[in-house]
Amino acid sequence: MAAAGAGEKVIAFDLDLQASLLRWSQRRKNAHQSTRILVEPLEAERLPRIRKIVKGVADAGFTLAIFDTACGDGKTAAMVAEAADLCLLPARPTCLDIEATAATFRSLFLAKRSVAFVLNQCPPTYRGSRADKAASGLQHLGLLAPMLASRIDFQDAMAAGLGVTEYSSDGKSAQEVGALWGWIRDRLTQCQGEAGAEPDRKTAA
Repeated sequence: MAAAGAGEKVIAFDLDLQASLLRWSQRRKNAHQSTRILVEPLEAERLPRIRKIVKGVADAGFTLAIFDTACGDGKTAAMVAEAADLCLLPARPTCLDIEATAATFRSLFLAKRSVAFVLNQCPPTYRGSRADKAASGLQHLGLLAPMLASRIDFQDAMAAGLGVTEYSSDGKSAQEVGALWGWIRDRLTQCQGEAGAEPDRKTAA
C-alpha cells in the first residue's frame, strides 16, 4: 500500500495456497479506501507464461507487479524470479528462519537474480538485540533491506483490510514501511538501469 499511496499502479499475484493476500483484498473491499490495488490469484499451471503475464499487466498500465509466493516453495520462487527485477526474502530474526532463507538465497544467487533480505517481526527495541546479529549475518550473504519491527499495527491493519500506512499513517510501523518502500523503489530503479528494462515497469517477488 505504501507503493500505491506513492502513485504506483499496483497489481499483486497470490501464489500461496493459504491465500492470505487474497483474503486481505476481500476485506479491503469493505474498507472503502480510495487507494486501489488489484489482487489476483496465480495458479501453478500459468507459471510457464509468467513473462507474458508481466508484459500484459505492464501493457494494461500497471507500474508495479508483486508476486507473493509460499515460504519453502523453491520451485515456484525460481520460476517467478526469472521474470522479477528484484526478489525479496522475508525472514524473522531466528536461526531457523534465517537458515531457511539462506537456502533460498543460494538458489537465487546461483541463478544470478537480484535479491535482498527483509528482516521482519523484529523486537521493537531491536538495536543491540538478536535482530542486529541476524542483520550482520545476512549482510555477508547479500543485500539487506530496512527491517520491520513486530507491532500490533500490522495485525490490526491486516484485519481491517488496510495497509499499515493507512491504518496509522503517523505510527512507527508506517514509517518503517515507508522507508522499506523507498529502499525497494531505489533498488528497482538501479536493477532496471543495469538490465536496460523499461523504467515505468517494475516487478518484485
